[in-house]
Amino acid sequence: MKMQGIDRKTFIWLFETMLKIRMVEEKIIELYPDQEIKCPVHLCIGQEAIAAGVCANLKKTDYVFSNHRGHGHYIANGGDLNEFMAELYGRVTGCSKGKGGSMHLADTKNGFMGSSAIVGGGIPIAVGAAMGSVMQEQKRISVVFFGDGATDEGTFNESLNFAALKKLPVVFVCENNFYATNSPASARQALDNIYKKGLPYGIPGIKIDGNDVGEVFEAARVAVERAKNNKGPSLLECRTYRWKGHVGPDCDFETGCRPRGELDRWLKKCPIERFRKSILKEGILSIRDIGDIKESLGREIEKAVSFAKSSSFPKKEGLLEDVY
Repeated sequence: MKMQGIDRKTFIWLFETMLKIRMVEEKIIELYPDQEIKCPVHLCIGQEAIAAGVCANLKKTDYVFSNHRGHGHYIANGGDLNEFMAELYGRVTGCSKGKGGSMHLADTKNGFMGSSAIVGGGIPIAVGAAMGSVMQEQKRISVVFFGDGATDEGTFNESLNFAALKKLPVVFVCENNFYATNSPASARQALDNIYKKGLPYGIPGIKIDGNDVGEVFEAARVAVERAKNNKGPSLLECRTYRWKGHVGPDCDFETGCRPRGELDRWLKKCPIERFRKSILKEGILSIRDIGDIKESLGREIEKAVSFAKSSSFPKKEGLLEDVY
């Protein structure tokens, strides 16, 4: 695991953030059968290192755009956990006032401009935001997270071309988990080369181990610096794997959507366990410290669930408010 250039404070933040994402989603799995969370949930368990490693390099003034699998991005970017859980419960105290659910999270005060259920839909919006930032002479950059399925969309190439043409401050982050719903990348794309797809436009790309938070952190640091120094966009292809099915709290190997052996191989590459071993080896935290962090996060999550359940549902007369 690559750990050079990361200070102790950042080490601990990365670990806590990854663990928080994992524990929140495990709580959702526990709660979902109660039928009180009505919205579909697309879990990112197994992909936590990408959200944490990228967001650790951002400021609150930067823009972040996400997709339908956006829990980790929202949490890593500093989103309020009470508002997050209330949104999943469809309550008025949710980050989208209970109208958006899991796939439509927003936290504009931290620069998290929203997630979308439209595959690839956030990519041109991120480019537009970067264009606006340049025109207003701001120092904000745009980061957009998307899956490998989004690179099949025409808007991906159109956005890359425009961002390169205008030399916009955008970091394109592809979370390549090798499946678009249940369709494997090998059945959709002729070449295994997502990180190279920006090269025809002059955009540098890099392929990294998305389960190695140190590697993600360093690649994102370079891309963010490039954007902030007016050198234009970058494309990161972070290879990872989602442990759960495309949607819902269950796995999908039982229904033949993917091989059990493939899942088992990726379970052994757990990004949190790999990072935990490095942290213990470097003496940054002790086993007791890690236990204390887990307890603290557990209390925070329980508090968020209670907050959500005790909040009111939106009123019918507010249905058309905040519609643009």
